[in-house]
Amino acid sequence: MKYGYARVSTVNQDLKAQIKTLEKEGCQKIYSEKFTGTKADRPKFKELLSILATGDTLVITKLDRFARSTSDAIQTIKELFNKGVKVHVLNMGIVEDTPTGRLIFNIMSSFAEFERDMIVERTQEGKAIAKQREDFREGRPKKYSKKQVEHALKLLETNSYKEVENMTGISKSTLIRAKRKLTAEGDKCE
Repeated sequence: MKYGYARVSTVNQDLKAQIKTLEKEGCQKIYSEKFTGTKADRPKFKELLSILATGDTLVITKLDRFARSTSDAIQTIKELFNKGVKVHVLNMGIVEDTPTGRLIFNIMSSFAEFERDMIVERTQEGKAIAKQREDFREGRPKKYSKKQVEHALKLLETNSYKEVENMTGISKSTLIRAKRKLTAEGDKCE
């Protein structure tokens, strides 16, 4: 039987393209999940590995969807080969259980890990450079200005949270946090 495995790293990413590609490839059953590849605990992948048997084929779109590191990829591929399972990485080809097939797989796994490490390194360098700026703030930028929140808090004096939310678009939870922050700052001043 042909099994497919699709994975994206974040909740915001979409699995549709990978699933469509796996369906086109003729996979009868597709396992998918939204989990970062750096985590060893990928429940759907573990479930898939446990059911694969001799004669089955595991199909993945790209090598980086398969394993979190070169050593992890090599270990997993060895286990699959020992079970008699074929592995087909669509952007690379069928990984054969031959000395040449294993060598090519190991080299490609090393490149995939290297690429991921370089992305992490560049991200960290960019963050370090950004932190040197005086106006740097870690995290997501504020959706509403201080003035907008203050206006909404003023409206709360004569309106309900729901009414203020409808008027300003600022959620009740944001208003409650802003109110608490204001109260905490007021307590510090006393």
